[in-house]
Parts: sequence; structure tokens; C-alpha cells
Amino acid sequence: MPETVPAFDARAADYDSRFTATTIGTLMRSAVRVRCAARFQPGMHVLEMNCGTGEDALWLAHCGVRVTATDISPAMLAVAENKRGLSPDAQFVRFRGLAWEDLQAFSDGPFDGALSNFGGLNCVADLRGAAHALASQLRSGATALLCVMGPVVPWEWVWFLAQGKPAAAFRRLQRGGVQWSEIRVRYPSIAETRRAFAPEFRLRRQSAIGALLPPPYTEKWLARFPRALCALGGIERRFETVWPLPLLADHYLLELERV
Repeated sequence: MPETVPAFDARAADYDSRFTATTIGTLMRSAVRVRCAARFQPGMHVLEMNCGTGEDALWLAHCGVRVTATDISPAMLAVAENKRGLSPDAQFVRFRGLAWEDLQAFSDGPFDGALSNFGGLNCVADLRGAAHALASQLRSGATALLCVMGPVVPWEWVWFLAQGKPAAAFRRLQRGGVQWSEIRVRYPSIAETRRAFAPEFRLRRQSAIGALLPPPYTEKWLARFPRALCALGGIERRFETVWPLPLLADHYLLELERV
């Protein structure tokens, strides 16, 4: 069984309450959905990797997009299936157990697009292998939306330094990543991810997800200021592609085209 399963299984039951339903989580996911709506049209068949509890898959299905949504965690998929049972658009989505390492042999493609949201790729040791495998599943011209945790996050520096935790503040800069639960989490830069996905993919757009907005783990303390958070989110959306915001964000969103 892949090493990442226990860590995410343990978080499946409360993942939505800890992130999806929070003010910051909602603002961040909404930003990604705007780009999904721009790239994925009704009738397309989209592959979602690391779908978690199925929030994005079911939203895409509501928009008329057919989705094959995959995850490595049986517990996450169980939560997603429960939601699917309550969804009027259930016929447009199906959930499958799949790791990035097994994607090359997946037989449901070719797909019209792909989505990997909120750091799934940060748990992959071989980005180049993941890129090659994903390319094998996508038709020429398909869009891959990759939302990846970046290495340089000033919000994180300020937050943890104020608490006297320099190791936590600069953890993303450690070469080789950091150990989180049973997982080695890596924080590739935009340039590193782009290199890993070339030459099969070319960059169409890059944007910031959480540069002006604070990271999700600050929700407990900052949720009392919803208007301020929404204002920061609105400003961030306006300037999300402007340098250097994508380089300084909790996540960056790459929109890649399959060559």
C-alpha cells in the first residue's frame, strides 16, 4: 500500500470542516474554480488527480463536465462517494483509487483536461515521471491545471517567526522537502515544475493562490475578520498573474497545454 494512504485517511473525516468550509479555503478554491470554468467546457472529460473529498469533481459535474476523479486514499474516496450519492449530477462523475505512480497504466483516457488541486503534486517524489504519465493520458491541446505549494511564502515567514518558530517559517526552503506525518513533502518552484513538465506541456498561464491571502492554517485566528479576508482575496484575484505574486504564494496555479 502506498505510504501516503495512512496520513490522508486520518484526515478524511474532518478535511472539509478544516479547509473546504472555511473562509480562506473557500476563497482559495473559488479562485481555482474560476480557472477551471475558463478551461473546462460542458461535455469535456476531465481527469482529476488527488481529488480528496470530491468537492471539485462534483462542482465540475454540476457544470456539465464529465469527471474521472482519483485519489490514493480510500477514506477520502469514501467521503467523496457519500457526497456523490446526494448529488443530482452524480452521473457525470466517478471516483477511482489511483496513485500518480500508477497513472501510466490507466486505461480511461485520453482525457480532454486534467486537474491536480491543492498540493497533490507536492507529495510526488518524481515530478518528471508524473509529467510523462499525465501526458500519456491527455489528448493534444488538453489543459492541465496544477495547483502546487510553492517554496517562498512571506506570510508563512512572518506568521511563524512571530511565534518564535524559525524552523517552521523556513521549512519549505529545505532541500529535499520536509517530513509531514508519513509523507515527504517537497516544494518545487514554478521554474522546477515547468522544467519537469516540458517538453510534453507548455505554459499558458501562471497565477497566485494565497499570496495576499494568508495560508489556511491561520483560519483559526483570522476568521474573525471575514471582510478583510474577502478584500484581500479580491485584490489578489485582480493581480494574481502579476509578478512576483505567483512566486510568493502559498500555492501557485499553472495552466499547461499538452503539446
